[in-house]
Amino acid sequence: MELNSIFFHYFYLMKIDRQASEKILALAKSFKAVAILGPRQSGKSTLAKSLFENYKYISFENPDQREFAMSDPKSFLAKYSNGAILDEIQRVPEIFSYLQQILDEESIPGKYILTGSNNFLLNEKNSQSLAGRIALFTLLPLSFTEAFQNNLNFSEKELILKGFYPPLYDQPVHHTDWYSYYIQTYIERDVRQIKKITDLLLFERFMKILAGRNGHELNLTSIAVDAGIDVKTTESWISVLAASYIVFLLKPHFNNYNKTLVKRPKLYFYDAGIVCSLLGITEMNHLEYHPLRGNIFESMIVSEMVKNRMNKGLKLNLYYWRDKSGHEVDLIIDNVTHLKPVEIKSSSTINSSYFENLDYWMTLSGTDKGYLIYTGLENQSRTKYEVLSWNSLNDL
Repeated sequence: MELNSIFFHYFYLMKIDRQASEKILALAKSFKAVAILGPRQSGKSTLAKSLFENYKYISFENPDQREFAMSDPKSFLAKYSNGAILDEIQRVPEIFSYLQQILDEESIPGKYILTGSNNFLLNEKNSQSLAGRIALFTLLPLSFTEAFQNNLNFSEKELILKGFYPPLYDQPVHHTDWYSYYIQTYIERDVRQIKKITDLLLFERFMKILAGRNGHELNLTSIAVDAGIDVKTTESWISVLAASYIVFLLKPHFNNYNKTLVKRPKLYFYDAGIVCSLLGITEMNHLEYHPLRGNIFESMIVSEMVKNRMNKGLKLNLYYWRDKSGHEVDLIIDNVTHLKPVEIKSSSTINSSYFENLDYWMTLSGTDKGYLIYTGLENQSRTKYEVLSWNSLNDL
C-alpha cells in the first residue's frame, strides 16, 4: 500500500493507547509529583489529561496563565492547592522554588503532574533540582506497537517516511507538511527557550548536517568545520537538541577484553521522519536508493529499542561496540548478567557476511547468542543466532 493512499485512512484512529500509561499511574502513587518529559507533540498533554481527568489543567502556552505564574508564583500555586496538571512548565522557571516548598510540606502523592517539551532540570534559569520529590518520565513519539493500533500494514519504508509523532496517526495531515511546520516551530520557539541562539538559519543548517551524520560516531571537529562554527558551539547546540529530545547519544560499550575501543558516542535522531524531512526525502522512491537509507533504518530500530525501555520506566542499557580495526556491533544490550549483541541491516535477504562482526565479538566476549534485525518479515532461529524481522523487536 502506497503511503499517499494510507494517508486518507489516518482519521479512523481516534484514540491511541499509550504503553507508558501503566508506569506513569504507578509513579503517581509513589511520588509527590510526576514530570512527563518529551519532545513537543509526543502526546504528553493528551496522555496526562486522559490519565488524570479529574485534575485541573493549566497550559503555560496560554499567555495569561504564564504571566500570572511568573509574576506571582505563590498565589498561582495557592489557586491550585488541590493539585493540577501544569503543562509546558519549562516556560515558567520562576515557579520551581515555590513548587519545591509545597512538595516538601506535602505528603500527598501525585499532587502535581508536570509536562515539559525540554528537560527543564537542565534549564539554566532553574536552580531547583526537585530531586527526591518528583519522578521523571520520558514520553517519546509512538512505538511500533502504538503505531500499528490502526491495523494498517505499514512497511518499514513507509514508517521511516511517516515517522512516529501522534498527530500523524490521529489527524488527517500529510507527513511532508507536518514535519516542515514542526521543524520550523521547534527552531523558532523551543530552541530560543533553551539557548540564546540568534542565527536560527544557521541552526537549521546545523540540524541538516547532523541528519547527514545520523547513526555515525560523533565527531565534533568535523561537524564544526562543515557547519562553520567552533567546537564549543557545536557541543552546545547538540546539547540543545538532546535536551529537547530531538537527538540522543548512544555510548560505546567497554569491557576488559579489548583496550583499543572507540570511545566516541554515536549520534541518533529519535524520529526517522524528522531525519527524512531534513534530508529532503519526501517520497518512497527517494528513500529506496538513498545512500543513508541503512543509517536511517538503523536509527529507527535503535530508537524503538529506546522507547521500549522508556515506556516501562527502565534505565537505558543500550550501547554499541567498535574497535579501532573497524569491527563493529550496532547494538549491545547489557543485562548485567549477560550481553546481547545485535546487528541491524537494511536488507530483506540474509547474507552470511552480516554475521561476521557478530562472530568476531562473540568470540572475544565468550557470548554464545547473537541477533540480527533486517527488513524481511520472516524470523529464523539458527544455531548461534536469532534472525528477527524489524517488526518483531519485542522478541529481543
